[in-house]
Amino acid sequence: MNKNLKYIVKIGILSAVAAVLMLFELPLWFAPPFYKLDFSEIPILIGSFALGPLAGVIMELLKNLLNLLMDGTTTAFVGEFANFVTGCAFVLPAALIYKHKKSLKNALVGLAVGTLSLVLVGAAMNYYILVPTFSELYHLPLENIVAMGTAVNASISDLKTLIIFAVMPFNLLKSVACSAVTLLLYKRVSKILHI
Repeated sequence: MNKNLKYIVKIGILSAVAAVLMLFELPLWFAPPFYKLDFSEIPILIGSFALGPLAGVIMELLKNLLNLLMDGTTTAFVGEFANFVTGCAFVLPAALIYKHKKSLKNALVGLAVGTLSLVLVGAAMNYYILVPTFSELYHLPLENIVAMGTAVNASISDLKTLIIFAVMPFNLLKSVACSAVTLLLYKRVSKILHI
């Protein structure tokens, strides 16, 4: 098998694993029910570290397209768009830093920078684009979306506090959990990916 075909096959397999992992979502006690945790970033991070940043972006796109085929959309594609953009915000900085010098230190720095990027990009995207777009597409007033947050966290009283007390902690938890599992698995799995 030539090198390019191997690269494509690896991207395809990791994207498929990530898409399947997207199907297993966990609700969180501090966020409205439409924010659910999944671990689909783990194979993407592993693949990005092994195959490079561009592979990470391609896998993010393929993961979301495959998930749409398997599970459809309940958010008029807002959730899938959000997952793609925030996934890239997480994976791309991590992979770029790790690619510069492949070491445990750079992996940790990359994952930390990726986490910060995900939290900030996720907050800005939700505040300015995602929640308002979801509200408009579903003819659901922002107050109703905020009320879903208030129901699980009394500190949430408007869109800004929804972002601070639900979106940012959600993205922080997701990125830290996925980073920790990636660090535990990467060396074992990377041997297979470098064949």
